[in-house]
Amino acid sequence: MPDNSTSNSPHQNADIAVVGAGIIGVACALQLARQGLRVVVIDQQEPGQGASFGNAGHLATEQVFPIADLSILKRLPAMLMDPMGPLRLDWKYMPRAMPWFTRLLLNLRPAPFQRTVAGIRALNESSLGAWHRLLEGIDCPGLMKEDGSLLVYERPESRQALQALEARMRQQQVPVEFWQAKDVLETAPQLSENIQGGLFFPSTGHFIDPYRVVCELVKAAKNCGVQFIKQQVTGGQMSEAGVSLVTPQGRLTARRVVIACGAHSAKLTSALTGKKVPLDTERGYHLMLPTERDRLPFAVTSLERKFIMTPMTDGLRLAGTVEFAGLQAPANMERAWQLHRLSKGLFRRDLSAEGATPWMGFRPSLPDSLPVIDRVWDGKVLLAFGHQHLGLTQAAVTAEMIAQLASAGSTHALPALAPYRLDRF
Repeated sequence: MPDNSTSNSPHQNADIAVVGAGIIGVACALQLARQGLRVVVIDQQEPGQGASFGNAGHLATEQVFPIADLSILKRLPAMLMDPMGPLRLDWKYMPRAMPWFTRLLLNLRPAPFQRTVAGIRALNESSLGAWHRLLEGIDCPGLMKEDGSLLVYERPESRQALQALEARMRQQQVPVEFWQAKDVLETAPQLSENIQGGLFFPSTGHFIDPYRVVCELVKAAKNCGVQFIKQQVTGGQMSEAGVSLVTPQGRLTARRVVIACGAHSAKLTSALTGKKVPLDTERGYHLMLPTERDRLPFAVTSLERKFIMTPMTDGLRLAGTVEFAGLQAPANMERAWQLHRLSKGLFRRDLSAEGATPWMGFRPSLPDSLPVIDRVWDGKVLLAFGHQHLGLTQAAVTAEMIAQLASAGSTHALPALAPYRLDRF
């Protein structure tokens, strides 16, 4: 594994400081450095140790719809009462979450819903091409497997719902194929004979090791002169020189800044722009099964059980579930272990949990399910956060957009950015 060590010495003369060393921040740093800019990345953790470490690894270009629909109102009692449910709202967090959920519901009205779908789709359609360019540029194309993914169903009565989803996908021009049970079992023979069929998405893929992707990008960025500083940014302000970032060790000054610190981006965005962003977090869990490397040929999701299984170099990763409980509540790792229980019956032989490791991370989510990708203050502040569960999928294309913003005279030169601008809030 490449050396990810970071510097603790302040860097006062950067052209751009990138706040956030996750997959999006590191990808942005590399693209900016390739433009000849002096770049410093600052984060309180080592690169890739946040949500980028534990994501599902699925390049989910098929997921063009928001995580919720109006049925969330019917599910609200279960969300509050079932601590192991696939979509959970901690009742203690409910007072703080309700303004966000109210805005979410307003965005599910027909017109804003269609804007959201169009915005997600535009990013997703460009995502795999951007990843090809980025990985080929660092000579690591083998980290991505573009071999599709599968959504399976087990109950005959689920077929109608699956076909309705297929119709919606086709309407959005998402490549999709309906597979009968025999097609599923020919391709993934270790799955249970109870599988009735599924939807295959040929234009998706997965990473065999998401954390290694970050490490390889860090290595390439360092080779381009990017410096990494392990410090916490606690605040910031605009200055004549550009941007001044506050850390416990002092101030770090750069001409411009990229805010790409995921679920922690709201405070710094407010400090630098005066805009209060309705950012919350979908807490996601995974369970890594190290002895199950060869069970599946590609990522498989269960329609009824509502979780995903992705084959990786280090094992089979079970991931999913959405929990709204904020940034401060401790992780409930039983939710990670619940993923193993959910897998029982999906295979001819149940998955082994020997040596399994649980994990929880924060997905940054905005109530319209779209990220913020923008430049404000005459380009002194660039924004790249709020990608919810599509951060991995959209990281490379976001980095290309940020690189364009850094070199563009104004955002008017990039009309495609309209759905992602900060001023929509």
